[in-house]
Amino acid sequence: MPRVLKKPSSTGCSVERALSLIDGKWKIVILYKLLRGTLRFNELRRLIPGVTQRMLTNQLRELEADGLIVRVVYAQVPPRVEYSLSARGESLEPVLLALKDWGDTNLSSIEAQAA
Repeated sequence: MPRVLKKPSSTGCSVERALSLIDGKWKIVILYKLLRGTLRFNELRRLIPGVTQRMLTNQLRELEADGLIVRVVYAQVPPRVEYSLSARGESLEPVLLALKDWGDTNLSSIEAQAA
């Protein structure tokens, strides 16, 4: 079932439109984990311990509908499903790595201030 994208207002900037594709609690984490390469559903679940099965399923469906990941189902019993980044998803690599670098540099000081 394709996801109905929220249409940003005509005055919305490209940042707003880009963020609308990756908003969601786990989408950026999923995309970051898929930078490693193709992963199966349960591998993703193990790599993202806080996500529920239902939430992971929903987030993967939305990412697929938005063209950021590719889902491949192999006809076997039990079915094997693999997820990988699409070309559009791969183009987010510099953004995801920059976000990781920023977090590595800044989060410890932010957490210390909050304590």
